[in-house]
Amino acid sequence: MNKYPVWKYVLIVLALVVSTIYAAPNLFGEVPVVQVSGARASNKVDAAMQSGLEQAVKAAGIAIAGVESADGQATFRFADTDTQIKARDALAAKVPPGYVVALNLQSNTPKWLQALGAKPMYLGLDLRGGVHFLLQVDMKAAANKSVERYLGDIRSLLRDKKIYYSGLVREGDRIILRFREADQRAAALALVGKEMPDLLIRGDGEGPEAPLVATIKAEVVKKEQELALQQNIQTLRNRVNELGVAEPIIQQQGADRIVVQLAGVQDPGRAKDILGRTATLEVRLVSEEHAAGPGKDAFFSYKDQPAPFGTDKFLEADGTPVVVKKAVVITGDRIKDAQPGFDSRDGRPIISVRTDDTGGRIMRQTTRDNLKKRMAMMLVERNSTVVLLWPVIQEEFGNNFQISGIGDSQEARNIALLLRAGALAAPMDIIEERTVGPSLGAENIEKGFNSVKYGFIAIGVFMIIYYALFGVVSVLALAANLLFLVALLSMLQATLTLPGIAAIALTLGMAIDANVLINERIREELRSGMSPQMAIQTGYERAFDTIFDSNITTLIAGLALLAFGSGPVRGFAVVHCLGIITSIFSAVMVSRGIVNLIYGGKKKVAKVSIGNTDWHKKDAPA
Repeated sequence: MNKYPVWKYVLIVLALVVSTIYAAPNLFGEVPVVQVSGARASNKVDAAMQSGLEQAVKAAGIAIAGVESADGQATFRFADTDTQIKARDALAAKVPPGYVVALNLQSNTPKWLQALGAKPMYLGLDLRGGVHFLLQVDMKAAANKSVERYLGDIRSLLRDKKIYYSGLVREGDRIILRFREADQRAAALALVGKEMPDLLIRGDGEGPEAPLVATIKAEVVKKEQELALQQNIQTLRNRVNELGVAEPIIQQQGADRIVVQLAGVQDPGRAKDILGRTATLEVRLVSEEHAAGPGKDAFFSYKDQPAPFGTDKFLEADGTPVVVKKAVVITGDRIKDAQPGFDSRDGRPIISVRTDDTGGRIMRQTTRDNLKKRMAMMLVERNSTVVLLWPVIQEEFGNNFQISGIGDSQEARNIALLLRAGALAAPMDIIEERTVGPSLGAENIEKGFNSVKYGFIAIGVFMIIYYALFGVVSVLALAANLLFLVALLSMLQATLTLPGIAAIALTLGMAIDANVLINERIREELRSGMSPQMAIQTGYERAFDTIFDSNITTLIAGLALLAFGSGPVRGFAVVHCLGIITSIFSAVMVSRGIVNLIYGGKKKVAKVSIGNTDWHKKDAPA
């Protein structure tokens, strides 16, 4: 009567074996590593380079626990974090430009398990340690950038169509156009209205010489601010990829904030420097008409004076003033690649820049029209613009050029990384910063593990005392449920956080509830005089509907948390939903499989060990 078909036992055994294999990597922990990889996909760490780096580490007296090579990157394993940091410094001094040296933690899973695709769960920031940033995006600056862009577009459009204006200036979020002739004013009104539908343009006052006022439509401003936020998120992802962080969390929070969580980052200072900087490149022509001479001190007279009308004044790193025109030739959004290097003539750090086709065309036209004049390359950051160099244009050039005047090779690498990762669409400020050390993460893991362990033991003791042999079966099913859940999380490469551990503990309580329902249903059938074999079968069958209904309603709540929650709430919901699925399988399939092994092979069952009452049937039928 209570016998499973062979295929069901095969299914249970297969599930247990697969779960054991894929849950096992979580037992081996992590080791500190240093990863060397190309800053771009085209840069690969080959065997010769890996061998040279390995020799450099050994020459520094640093013991290497192992070296691996995969996907064009080399990974050096070390015994502890102190050795890891020393090795990082030795490798950073040896790697050529165009490569990234990053600290990381790597699973210590044996090779044979890795070959089967078995990997440990990712640990969240609160368990693994790392850094948390909350960044505020300056939406007003994004709107100002849009106004400046439209100002330049209007100037170019009117120049191309040979429409002459007497004034074109920006006043706040408005663009003011002035004309001396009525026909030019009318032509400009029609042209801008047709070619730039995102602008609302109207006359300001009466008369043929009344200025035109152009403003960006409100819905366009909102859309561009949303796009700026998304572009900043993508740019941050690019920068985080350069840092070599696995499973970073970068997501929008509210209308103008971005949350960045980097679990496992062991160099929070560098992470903050890379994420917090808003560097982009601006290329402008130097205002030659205001220069006192050809040399470096051509604008010395403006050191303590404001810039002349129609120009801007910026400083070099040493404080030398440079006066440049307001019109920007190109910005960092035209850059496709930027690589640090060294000048072959004097050995100083440089950055080789490659632009897209549009940027190359603009640079080619600008350099052709301004031969023997100066062009300034400026690094623009939050509240700071530094002139890197302002050389004389000796010849026409386009997509490729070099930037010199960099302080040192490390600064060249950082600037190249920022330019390469992309320009931020709007400035950002770090308004909240938290660092979770590895020791605190380890403490959280220990406390979470202990809570699950002691909860499991307490449940097991209660079930065995109250339900005797059936309690032992319930505990075995509960252990299988925990194994299934950990294996699923590992196979899906889910990120386990502290709320996730809380969800595991909650899942244990919910899973044992199903076994309690089954055991009590069997007791009821025995009390009503049913034979033990029939009571076992009926108890499982009648309890299933109740178990299924209660778990489905709980699953609906979990899916709602998963759909509408964020951060820790989603982490809890993922584990919670998976735990419901595994608990149904373990409580119904696994526990009944064990009971069938114990009682199913007996033709007559005289006694069922299910708790505080001895259930006897002297002549019980099979």
